[in-house]
Amino acid sequence: MVSAGFLLLDNEVTVPGSTANLGGGFDTLGVAVQLYLRARIVDVRHDGGARLEVVSSRPAPRGVNAVERAFTWMAKGAKEPVPTVFAEVESDIPLAAGLGSSAAATVAGLRIFERVTAPVPEEALLAVATRLEGHADNAAPALFGGMTSVVAEPNHDIRSNALWTVDALRWDWPDDLRFVIATPFTGLATKKARAALPSTISREDAVFNLQHVLSFVHALQTGEYDRLRGALQDRWHQPARAALVPHLIAVLAIDDPDVLGAYLSGAGPSVAVLARRDFDRVERLLQATCEAAGTPVTVRTLAAHQDVRRNGRDGQEIEVPSSPSRPWRSA
Repeated sequence: MVSAGFLLLDNEVTVPGSTANLGGGFDTLGVAVQLYLRARIVDVRHDGGARLEVVSSRPAPRGVNAVERAFTWMAKGAKEPVPTVFAEVESDIPLAAGLGSSAAATVAGLRIFERVTAPVPEEALLAVATRLEGHADNAAPALFGGMTSVVAEPNHDIRSNALWTVDALRWDWPDDLRFVIATPFTGLATKKARAALPSTISREDAVFNLQHVLSFVHALQTGEYDRLRGALQDRWHQPARAALVPHLIAVLAIDDPDVLGAYLSGAGPSVAVLARRDFDRVERLLQATCEAAGTPVTVRTLAAHQDVRRNGRDGQEIEVPSSPSRPWRSA
């Protein structure tokens, strides 16, 4: 029950998960997908407590609660008193799976702060989310929806707590392209996946990735889907993480007319293929490929979440489809 003296017009915040990197777009590209974290505000106390307490969470968070952490970070910098807030959280986004669960939780904490105080500029939300997450590629689509690329510059303003100034560029994701994603039953910590990366790459590999990322974006914007398979190639993070994701090499090697391309989703261990048709058959093919590599998986076909509208105290909503994904197929 909301405490007396506070009129809460809408007490739920909904944030999409995301798939990032998309081949060679390391720490740069991300797409919001139709998996969701929902946080419901159950009580607001105007005691100046400046904290958020998650009273229930499904699934239970591992380690630090990112929803609470983000709210607290915003509250520390607030110029006006911030209430104590109690919320319930439920998420469809699997943890430690390369599908943006941490970024979604962080954004949920920021959005709850907006709900009980006042709207915050988008660039400020992105800067805080990047500071807390360490990279912006999942945070940007969680905030804005659709496909985004991010540009981060060192912040030289000594008055700011932000280490980086971050811009999010928004791109069209084709409505007919779906993500068929296989998620292993065992997660992979982002910290471990990032530790596997080389500290330097060759000029040849850097140029290769730049060329292929631009080819990927061009193919999406022009509908030249025959370019996608080659454009998703990467010479940096995917080869380095292959030892941590035993099924990755086999998935990248899939040669099927209905599979337009494949990549490691975020830090993994989820892997994704792009498809336009015959999703049931592509699901079966992806599952069989992972199982043959010794990895039991859950397979989902997901559309991009295209429409994230600001959901501060002005009452605007996120539009969430009633059936956000196709049925899960588990091993």
